[in-house]
Amino acid sequence: MNAAIPSVWLHIGAGSFHRAHQAWYLHRLLQQGDNRWEIALSNIRDDAVPLLNTLAAQNGEYTLETVTPEGERQYEKITSIKTLVPWDEELKGLIKQGADPRTKVIAFTVTESGYYLDTDHKLDVQQPDIKADLNGEARTIYGALTRVLQARRVASGDPVTLLNCDNLRHNGERFRQGFLTFLKLRNEPTLLTWVEQNTTSPNTMVDRITPRPTSDIAPRVLAATGFEDQAPVMAEAFIQWVIEDDFAAGRPALENVGVELVDSVLPWEEAKIRILNASHSCIAWAGTLVGQDYIHQSTQTHEIKEMAWEYVTQDVIPSLMPSPLDLEAYRDVVLARFANPYIRDTNQRVAADGLSKIPGFITPTLMETFQRGAIPRATALLPALFFLFLQRWHTQDLPYAYQDGALDAEARHEMLSHSDALARFAADASLFGPLATRADFAALLERSVASLQSWAEHPQPVNE
Repeated sequence: MNAAIPSVWLHIGAGSFHRAHQAWYLHRLLQQGDNRWEIALSNIRDDAVPLLNTLAAQNGEYTLETVTPEGERQYEKITSIKTLVPWDEELKGLIKQGADPRTKVIAFTVTESGYYLDTDHKLDVQQPDIKADLNGEARTIYGALTRVLQARRVASGDPVTLLNCDNLRHNGERFRQGFLTFLKLRNEPTLLTWVEQNTTSPNTMVDRITPRPTSDIAPRVLAATGFEDQAPVMAEAFIQWVIEDDFAAGRPALENVGVELVDSVLPWEEAKIRILNASHSCIAWAGTLVGQDYIHQSTQTHEIKEMAWEYVTQDVIPSLMPSPLDLEAYRDVVLARFANPYIRDTNQRVAADGLSKIPGFITPTLMETFQRGAIPRATALLPALFFLFLQRWHTQDLPYAYQDGALDAEARHEMLSHSDALARFAADASLFGPLATRADFAALLERSVASLQSWAEHPQPVNE
């Protein structure tokens, strides 16, 4: 299976998740003797420069520690990242790598909020970063890819796959719609036509819980492997990747390492986003409100687990039926994964980006439950938890800094300062779409917040 010149999988987004997920799969191919593909890792912003420098000093190699719910740890040196693209303000290194004809796939993980979509899943042109990129900057995936693909079109014109690896419903389609809209607004007709004709954007579903690395990982890696790793990463043992098989310029033999290549990713995507991602956020917001630090602690708290279980059982499963998946079994596996005490995933990490998660993960279930003629009582608890969470943020009473790419702090503080803040929250179309004008939804949300308030004011015992 040797090839003289490997193809390049260029990845934008040098976070832990890529190194625990996509890089692991390509590493497994190398372990099988298939060295036809390698990764070039890059970033749009300068926040990953220390990591990229550290990885460059280790020849791109690092250790992945995985842990099962029973506490069994395994260590594997990941070797699939062969190029660390140095960051510079003009993104010259990224542009050069993206224009290289060896690069056949450009993949990215920029978080849900990094696509700047409104509740209709259209590009939100009012966002400051989008405005800046429409004026020629490259703060976002759209501005960066405009520069990369412009150079590629001129250099070789070779087709390339643009692969979204974020937790975004219909992620390939919605990224592509946002990108084509961006190119139209940038008045780039030649590039727009080239992108339409020479790129594909398959939908994908990715899954592996990957907490932010903590200082205790490196000593375990050293003790277990003898490698003094300066950039280890840790994840749960579970992993899944489902991709629509629509690549413009070839792909790695991912089916040989457990990736599911399908015609439509929709059933897996909907189950994962609504059952796993939304429940994860529910648990993180609830756990934070009652003074807990970690996801496993909160999942092991009866009232919090019950909220997540009821949300899935009462509202999500009826919304997703019929499904080729055993949704009840999936629910139970997800909650067991969240309860893994060895992951030590923080409520802070999972609670982030709520302003994108509400419309992306939760509002569809609210709407579909109403459409069935039912009342989404269980689902309404999730935005109610987030409202109480935002109130704590507003009064500077959160135990950590809240991170949200869609947060306009000044406007949100102003909203929360009013006596009718909950009514304004319920009427926010960017969060709730058509439900924002419905009196029955506002009343349901008010009842949900009232039912949670006294509970949320009492700290809960934690299990370490």
